[in-house]
This record gives sequence, structure tokens and C-alpha cells, in this order.
Amino acid sequence: PNHGLPSPTSQGRAVTMVASRTVVLCMTAVVSLSSLGFSSAFMAPMAGSSLLAKRQISASTSPRVASGVTQLNMKVFDWKRREALVADPSLGAVTEGEYGILGNLSPAPGSKRMKNRKGRGISAGQGATCGFGMRGQKSRSGRPARPGFEGGQIPLYRRLPKLVGKGMGRDGHQKANYGLLNLSVLNKCQPNSEVTYETCLEKGLMTKLRIKKGTSVIYSKQLVKVIGCNDENREPVKLNVAGLTVKAHAFTASAVEQIQANGGKCVLLNPVTNQDLPTE
Repeated sequence: PNHGLPSPTSQGRAVTMVASRTVVLCMTAVVSLSSLGFSSAFMAPMAGSSLLAKRQISASTSPRVASGVTQLNMKVFDWKRREALVADPSLGAVTEGEYGILGNLSPAPGSKRMKNRKGRGISAGQGATCGFGMRGQKSRSGRPARPGFEGGQIPLYRRLPKLVGKGMGRDGHQKANYGLLNLSVLNKCQPNSEVTYETCLEKGLMTKLRIKKGTSVIYSKQLVKVIGCNDENREPVKLNVAGLTVKAHAFTASAVEQIQANGGKCVLLNPVTNQDLPTE
């Protein structure tokens, strides 16, 4: 009987377990020491480089003298940063960096926006229908209506009147309404005198012309045309005064014939400057 003492087999097992545990602990210590040495050797140059980078950053952030370069104030377009700019005006200032001002320039905040990408999903803001809606003529492919189409009503290009040849602008078609000066008024003038619309008004030979439609007055000058006329018996009026120099903006053929037959002269006036036009 063993009398409570451990058997030889159990003692051998205990010794084996203790020895294995001792070996494992020794190997763990060796591995930890070797890894610690390798990591310290590997991190040494990195620590040196990080120290150099810190020195460079501190040197770059140190204030520099602009050396004659003027600071340019950039306008802040972003409304979210205007209050910050008012509080600290240095936010919008351009300073001379490591590569000079040209290397330190950048667009003002809010001045450049991303391109609107349509049809690229709902997150883009203009996905799916691209802002054209789901139904209707204007959502279909191609041009929805021809140019000038106004839904069926008479379009503008058909409502406006058209004249062949020239346009309706300043140098185009313009209807001039002349004030008429009859030969009966010229019969009241003195021989060998100069006759105009203004002189006839001053002498009371005719009343003031009042024309409301068309181009009748240019630069406060009334456009006047000398014409022939009929008397009360509907007979053509003949000019009896000789040697008249009549100035007007236009003449009829019958008026020119009678004025020149009596030794007179017809002088055309420029409708813009109201000056005498040179005769050929």
C-alpha cells in the first residue's frame, strides 16, 4: 500500500509538465526580446524622419517677409464664410508661400461649383427625368416644337407686317407724311423772293400744318412738299409769280414745271439737317 503517497507514474507526469511549461516560458521571453530589438531598429529612422518633418513644418509656418510683394485681397463668394472674413480679414489674403504667390493661389470659396450631372441617379439632383418631368410634349426626346410655334395661335412672325426689299428699321421702309404747300400760296408771295414753309407762316400766308401720323417732323423741322392744286372750279392753278426760289423737302412734277417755267428755282432740303442739298 502507498499510504497516501503519490505513485511513481504520477510523479513522472508532474515533472514532465513543469519542464514543458519552463521551456514555453523561455521561448516566449526570447521571442519578445528579439521582436523588441527589431522594432526599435526599424522605428529609429522613422522617428528621425518625423522629427525632420516637424522641423520643416514649423519653419514653413513661421511668418515670412513678403519682400516687396503686395497682398491681394480675394473676394469671398461663399455667404457662409462672410462673417468669418469680417471677423478675421486675413482669411482672404494671399501671401507669398514656399513657391511664391503663383504657387499659393486658389479659387475663392464658392466661386467654382461642380458640374450638374443629369441622369446619374436621384442623388445627383437631376436624375431619372433630368428635370423634364414625367409626361407631356416637352418631356419627349427631340425638339418639342418648331421655332416660332406659339401653340396654334398666329405667331409673331405672321402678325407683323412685311415690306419687300428693306427692313422696318432706320434705313428701311419709312413712310414720310409731308405737309403740303400749294401753288396758290406761292401766288401770294413777292416776285424774286425766297419761299419756305417758315416764311409763309411768318407772313400769314398759310396756317400751321398739323400731322399726327407718320414721319412728319425731324429735329423740330416740318417736312414740306410743294404740290400743284385746283381752284374752286376744279381747274389747275397756274403760278403767276416769277423768279421764286422755293425750298422744300419734296416737289411734285407739276409744281417743278410751273416754278421753272416762271424763271424760278426748286431747292431740295435735307430731311435730317434741313440744309440745302447740292444740285447736280
